[in-house]
Amino acid sequence: MYLTTKALVLRVTDVPDRDALLTLLTPSHGRLTAKARGLRRKNSPLIAPGQLLAYGEYTLFEYRGSYTVNEAAAIELFPNLRRDLGKLSLGTYFAQAAELISQEDLPNPELLSLTLNCLHALSGTALPEEMVKAVFELRLACLAGFQPDLSACHSCGNPNPDCFAISAGALECAVCRDASLSGIRLPISAGTLQAMRYICSCEPKRLFSFRLGAENLQQLSQVTESYLLTQLEHGFSTLDFYKSLNLGASNV
Repeated sequence: MYLTTKALVLRVTDVPDRDALLTLLTPSHGRLTAKARGLRRKNSPLIAPGQLLAYGEYTLFEYRGSYTVNEAAAIELFPNLRRDLGKLSLGTYFAQAAELISQEDLPNPELLSLTLNCLHALSGTALPEEMVKAVFELRLACLAGFQPDLSACHSCGNPNPDCFAISAGALECAVCRDASLSGIRLPISAGTLQAMRYICSCEPKRLFSFRLGAENLQQLSQVTESYLLTQLEHGFSTLDFYKSLNLGASNV
């Protein structure tokens, strides 16, 4: 049986005989793993669409639950992203996180759309990387079933509190700390809170239609990163590498 689908390559794993396994994120079949025969050969027609973070159209042959790439054509390779090591590492972090929450044979077009939108934003716009990262992290948390309660302080109902309880995913005023909420709290400004509410509730096409100053963007990125990693109970080597690049640049 043949299946033709658009997909994003989340991971490429080398296997013997110059073949590779592609982990694909598809809109209608969720996460799929397909063998790309001869991908690592010099003149393979699969080289471009078989790259990490390639988006393309793939015709897969299915036999007894296993898929093989019959043919493929690249639609978008994000060349600007590939020329920047920092952006490439951040995009790979997006792919790893998307792979973690995706499931085989479970449609998730929203996840594919989010990941593609954020890769496009990294590659083709002048948006700050911290902004793209924060949007991806918070929206991904929502898609994974961890939408935070951003309505008001968990204790007193104040609609503009100044702390966010990471483990609970709830707001809190610093003066009314609730012992029932375990874990660390991070401070949030009014601007950061407004941005978080926007990211969680806006239409997908308007994910980047907000603006924050540099200080609030840094705070937003810290909060969304801590929240996502805590809820997923998982770290990412690509995120660590991305942060090491930024740290090195700041020390120059």
